Amino acid sequence: MYSENSPRLPAQRAVEVHQPTPLAPAPAPVMPLQPATVPTVASVILPDGRVVTGYAVSSMRPEPVAAKPVVSRAAVNVALGGVGFLAVCGGLLILTTFITALTALITQLITLAAVLFGGFIAVQVLTAGRHSGGGTTVNIRRAVIKRNHFHG
Repeated sequence: MYSENSPRLPAQRAVEVHQPTPLAPAPAPVMPLQPATVPTVASVILPDGRVVTGYAVSSMRPEPVAAKPVVSRAAVNVALGGVGFLAVCGGLLILTTFITALTALITQLITLAAVLFGGFIAVQVLTAGRHSGGGTTVNIRRAVIKRNHFHG
């Protein structure tokens, strides 16, 4: 790995420190304006006696903002959604009430049919037991059978 003449540790190098150089901010692009008339030159005397001369710049007027409506569109949409929801809920309430009433009517008709049919069967069973003899009466006569023909 290392020869006998070379040192066992790698040679240390001198440390160089690099300081970043700050960049000057780029000037904002200036859009040349074509004034309708040449503005007047204004001079200002500073407190230390220096004189600064330049053009007077009129302040920029912001564009008029459109008047906002008294009620926002979102509030109107929420209100209309609530009215629609209430209409649907009312319709569903009426529909469920109708279905409940129809179910009750069908249940009562089925119960009435069962009571009537059961009563009819009960009457048939109870009246059949009142005959004398306790059963069905069958009259048997003597029959004559000739040549596979029944004469009764």
